[in-house]
Amino acid sequence: MIEMNVGIIGGSDGLGKTLIYYFRDEFDVYITGRNHKKGREVADELGVNYIESNAGLANISDMLVVSVPIQNTCDVIREVAPFMKSGSVMVDVTSVKEGPTKTMGEVLPENVEYIPTHPVFGPRTTRLDNQVIVLTADKKGKWYDKVYDYLAGKNMRIIETSAEKHDFMMSIVQVLTHFSFISTASAIEKLSVDLTETEDYESPIYNLMIDMIARIVSQNPYLTYNIQSMNSNGPKIRNAFADAVLELRDVINEGDDEKFIDIAIRATKHMGDIKNALGRSDKAIGALSYEYSILYESIGQEVGLKHIYSGKIHVGILESIDGKTAVLKDGNKTKKLRIANIRILLPEELYRWKLENSNPRTAFISCVFPKNVHVETIENTVLRLDNIIEIKLVDAYAGPQIDDKFISLTFEVVALTKDDIDNVKCLFTGFGGIIR
Repeated sequence: MIEMNVGIIGGSDGLGKTLIYYFRDEFDVYITGRNHKKGREVADELGVNYIESNAGLANISDMLVVSVPIQNTCDVIREVAPFMKSGSVMVDVTSVKEGPTKTMGEVLPENVEYIPTHPVFGPRTTRLDNQVIVLTADKKGKWYDKVYDYLAGKNMRIIETSAEKHDFMMSIVQVLTHFSFISTASAIEKLSVDLTETEDYESPIYNLMIDMIARIVSQNPYLTYNIQSMNSNGPKIRNAFADAVLELRDVINEGDDEKFIDIAIRATKHMGDIKNALGRSDKAIGALSYEYSILYESIGQEVGLKHIYSGKIHVGILESIDGKTAVLKDGNKTKKLRIANIRILLPEELYRWKLENSNPRTAFISCVFPKNVHVETIENTVLRLDNIIEIKLVDAYAGPQIDDKFISLTFEVVALTKDDIDNVKCLFTGFGGIIR
């Protein structure tokens, strides 16, 4: 562990809490939160330190991360600036950069560096590999290369740009997409459409679109609103979207097919590399279809299904796939799991889960074989059976009770269940052996 204090203002929720998982194994982590009771609980749960005062946290932190709602970021920067440790660095993680960058430059002492950042991923992200992070430092000090190298070491995609350029790009990536998705969801609500009734008619593209819209609208609406309202490019972007919608509506209502085709062709050309877009969307659609096919082929077999949000694993016999639901039989219990929320475990993952969650059986099996039997072949074949943990030869006997052409071999077999032990006995007899 590196002897460095990393403080996170707002470490009890959202992205601030997620950052604890990335930092706690490498640094001494301290956090604050608006709700002290919750903050202490999070700190205890994740094995970090809790401080009630933002100013106190700033005073002990080598690196101070500001992870609070966008509308509070500049106020928090001003609050803690006088208490920053000499030679330290301040980092913020908001998705709007012009305001925080300007505020840090105005209020932080000369002996405190600042690196405004935007991790372009949400608190649900579990890995940093290939995730995008934007740095908008308007000047670079001794901390900059350290931070850059740390992020590069995590295989992140690092973009260095100005705060102004960042905010314009995010007005397309976030403001425009969120606005259009929420508008679509609002239109569906206003039409009183029951989305479950559309499932029988849905295409893969429609399915992906609805899932992406649902992902956006289910986010914290205060965060979504602040992304819209606090980006200075927002009005221009929303007006351009509204103008495009109205123009397209009028063209279609007026039956002007030539104008519609012209708009569609110009828009398509401006989308850039269509082949790559088709390839990526084909992959997404293919992944959905492939997963469903694997489940369908596994009906009647034992499977492990992992809930992608809770992480809980369910193991049992897959009885059927009922629409968008997998029906799993576990002893006398029947469970219904929504397919969109589960991932089928790979065979090695299921086997590992069984090892960790069951009490293995040990049996000593004695069997008479012809003397020319190849012991290693028997052992290797047994290990290929499902749920066999270990097999080893513990005794070989060729005494008076055994015919001269034969030998009695005793194996110690460790398996997950009694049925698995019985399968080994069946295999032995298949090799020409006689169980003693």
